[in-house]
Amino acid sequence: MSDTESGDVTTAVILDYLPHGKSGDDRPSYQKPAIAYALTEATFALVECTLAEGADLNIGDRVTTKPKDEQVETVEHVEYDDLSGAARAELEYVVRDIVENNEQRFVDFYNDAQPISLRLHQLNLLPGIGKKLRNNILEQRKRGPFESFEELEERVKGLHKPKEVLVERILEELHDDDLKYKAFVRREN
Repeated sequence: MSDTESGDVTTAVILDYLPHGKSGDDRPSYQKPAIAYALTEATFALVECTLAEGADLNIGDRVTTKPKDEQVETVEHVEYDDLSGAARAELEYVVRDIVENNEQRFVDFYNDAQPISLRLHQLNLLPGIGKKLRNNILEQRKRGPFESFEELEERVKGLHKPKEVLVERILEELHDDDLKYKAFVRREN
């Protein structure tokens, strides 16, 4: 378990902070609550947080969305298309940061990935990983678990930038809500 979620605590990283609410909200500005778009660290769920009066947040700040901290009034799941342009622009940086700060969690994906069906393996969901590379990863992990992205790249011939491969897959799962298999992105309850 990462340092970003323990038990029933969920943290999220702010992607965009709108102190005057959504631009499409026709109410007078004094009636519009401040909102923030955020990405949960453990499940990569996109959420919209309605903020308490006086909330002081910036892009990159972390908030507790479950249980809600004092700056957050409500939390709703949103889709990629619901995000502001600034939140979309920030998304890749936040995903990369989460993967880098929780390296063992994501290296363990390579260590623990299992078959989905007789013909498809979780490793095949990653961009650029076909049958040959998947088999090479599986063969190398029989010799012992991978300890870091660097070791993974050294031991598995043909696997270049294993961290970037994960970031690319996570972004694909966030952008495309209709993907049949999702290894990283889950909806928050």
